[in-house]
Amino acid sequence: MEDDAPVIYGLEFQARALTPQTAETDAIRFLVGTQSLKYDNQLASSASLEGKGQLKFTSGRWSPHHNCTQVATANDTAVRGWDTRSMSQTYCIENAHGQLVRDLDFNPNKQYYLASCGDDCKVKFWDTRNVTEPVKTLEEHSHWVWNVRYNHSHDQLVLTGSSDSRVILSNMVSISSEPFGHLVDDDDLSDQEERRPEEKSQEPPQDSVIATYEEHEDSVYAVDWSSADPWLFASLSYDGRLVINRVPRALKYHILL
Repeated sequence: MEDDAPVIYGLEFQARALTPQTAETDAIRFLVGTQSLKYDNQLASSASLEGKGQLKFTSGRWSPHHNCTQVATANDTAVRGWDTRSMSQTYCIENAHGQLVRDLDFNPNKQYYLASCGDDCKVKFWDTRNVTEPVKTLEEHSHWVWNVRYNHSHDQLVLTGSSDSRVILSNMVSISSEPFGHLVDDDDLSDQEERRPEEKSQEPPQDSVIATYEEHEDSVYAVDWSSADPWLFASLSYDGRLVINRVPRALKYHILL
């Protein structure tokens, strides 16, 4: 890839799923699931979670925290947390969305923070210690939001994909693990590096939409970040189009510097 220009691939099959090859750290690789896959392919194991009635899950996500013993699931408009050691429910967000919840993702650097998206065109961010209200809500899409993903290294960067054929990259810095950026003590700065007064008084960065990507012509069902390059991400639409993009260079340097 040169500069910020996207790379676009066309697949022969309709597609619904996308994931990075996490074991590969030297090469940029993504695995794509097409409509030709069978649900029972290479089923390793299954388990049941207790709940009232017959819960039909639409999505699930392992928490990278708590020694990977907790998982979040979505059924209908609710989001539930489970402890796999006791197979019991740890929290429940009733009516998390006005319509069906499509996807979930945990903040990799803040153990109690969870993102959800759904058919109400919204993306919501939750603190699972207090699920009365979301800590933040995004309403940038005009149709169902199918996918939400935190950046693994810089959790203020959040990707979403929707049936409106758009991919949106947001900078959710206010609820990130570094809401004020990289903090540096004045004592650690040399005379040449000492900040000017006007720089010290600047307000912290604000949440915003960084970029909207419109290379797709069909519903975007999946988005994800590369496991080899934290600034690179892929998106997949129903017609089999795979698009690979980079975080804008200006934002990358702003985060790093």
